[in-house]
Amino acid sequence: MKESGADLFDPRTIMDSDFSSSGGDKVVVGSDRDFAFAFNNDIFSDRVLRIEIAAELPECKSDGEGCGSIAEWARNRKRRREEIKKENAVELSVHREDHILNCDQPDTVDGVVYENQDEDAEAMIEETPSGDEAANSNDSSWSMDCSTVLRVKTIHISSPILAAKSPFFYKLFSNGMQETEQRHVTLRISASEEAALMDLLNFMYTESLTTTTAPALLDVLMAADKFEVASCMRYCSRLLRNLPMTPESALLYLELPSSVLMADAVQPLTDAAKQYLATRYKDITKKLSRFPDEVLNLPLAGIEAILGSDDLQVASEDAVYDFVLKWARLQYPRLEDRREVLGSRLINFIRFPYMTCRKLKKVLTCADFDNEVVTRVVLEALSFKAETPHRQRALVSEESTNKRYIERAYKYRPVKVVEFEMPHQQCIVYLDLRREECANLFPSGRVYSQAFHLGGQGFFLSAHCNMDQQSSFHCFGLFLGMQEKGSVSFAVDYEFAARTKPGGEFVSKYKGNYTFTGGKAVGYRNLFAQAWTNFMAEDSVYFINGMLHLRAELTIKKQ
Repeated sequence: MKESGADLFDPRTIMDSDFSSSGGDKVVVGSDRDFAFAFNNDIFSDRVLRIEIAAELPECKSDGEGCGSIAEWARNRKRRREEIKKENAVELSVHREDHILNCDQPDTVDGVVYENQDEDAEAMIEETPSGDEAANSNDSSWSMDCSTVLRVKTIHISSPILAAKSPFFYKLFSNGMQETEQRHVTLRISASEEAALMDLLNFMYTESLTTTTAPALLDVLMAADKFEVASCMRYCSRLLRNLPMTPESALLYLELPSSVLMADAVQPLTDAAKQYLATRYKDITKKLSRFPDEVLNLPLAGIEAILGSDDLQVASEDAVYDFVLKWARLQYPRLEDRREVLGSRLINFIRFPYMTCRKLKKVLTCADFDNEVVTRVVLEALSFKAETPHRQRALVSEESTNKRYIERAYKYRPVKVVEFEMPHQQCIVYLDLRREECANLFPSGRVYSQAFHLGGQGFFLSAHCNMDQQSSFHCFGLFLGMQEKGSVSFAVDYEFAARTKPGGEFVSKYKGNYTFTGGKAVGYRNLFAQAWTNFMAEDSVYFINGMLHLRAELTIKKQ
């Protein structure tokens, strides 16, 4: 009898007889992770899930709490922004605003809002709830506190499958709550969550979704976060990343409600959104001049994504500071609000160590920043500027979370300036160029430094790749120019030097005196008296740790 019983219930015998895929009316079993055959099947289910579909709340909180779907949340965000615009309209109209970047005040433009395009999920078993049934709804914090239950949908579920996919359901089935001892489990959701929840439950059985539109996928992602199904969040995130991105969708991904708990699951999506915006607005100056309304009406999350990029193409960090101030004054007319967002959020995206000293002085007196906060960042910037290049590189490598010490791709290269008033007005300017920057100058390029000042007059340095005077070979040239101001005349003594050893003294290359007039420059076409190929050789003594160290010394010439 024992042998007969063993043969009868041998799993291999059952598989061969009932689950063969050889043909006929046999059931075909797919992947070992595909439990579609068990979804809403009472034979393979041990519980009944009662889903109470409740009416929507009249209002949702602005941060997403209490909102059923991403479309509902997005609509509420839009409505809230419009309310803020109206509240600030009078104050904005009388607010005195400095024209930092010569941008006209833009019209208010709201972003495109995704509408909920979910189709109605197939009803398994629907019934109208009685008063007692509604009273026995799940007391979990995930249930909606709505007064009206529209209908009830009932489906058969397998608690092991749901518990394996979701910590929420695992706790629901194992924490000793009343539902653990009953075959019926009740959840209450809003009507806008219904389609997303059905898609989510189907995913937990099949690990796939039939939903393909961005709004529907976002709703499923929200439901997956609500019920702690990390695998579905990753799946939705991957599908959304594969869809064509737009500025509106990218901003929506970055502004997901604060209730989204499993940040790691959606981090690749938010990273992709940040990269998209950083690339789209890479040349921020050009975008600002052509589409000021679009740029200046970007929300805070979009501005942070753009300013967080190392590849932002700007003239200098001074321009970044001016843009941030312009945007903040437009978006936050009230000084208290502006100080809050600048001091707690945007100040972390301005790289003060690469701003000019003249601009840092203006920063210290700017009323838009809290005095204590701005004093700290300016002192940090000045301390960084005073460090040796070796120590600066060390600070950059040590800073793992903040990019304040990382240099952007500035149009004008930062310089370090040391000024003296006695015994006569003088300044020493240090310009460092990376080897790759010099290589990019060939065959006829040039790079300019940030402006620096002496005796109230602005100057700059420019490095060139040009032909020598006999036009026989390319060489490296360095020039000193004066910012044009009409026909002003200005006489200086100057000296160009370079360092050939780490920590060594700068070796003088050329010096002389020159009387500048507007737009003129003085310098040397072949600073190192050698061909470009020798200058750029790997063993060139002038490149120390991949950096060319130059120094220009200027003194006002006595008339």
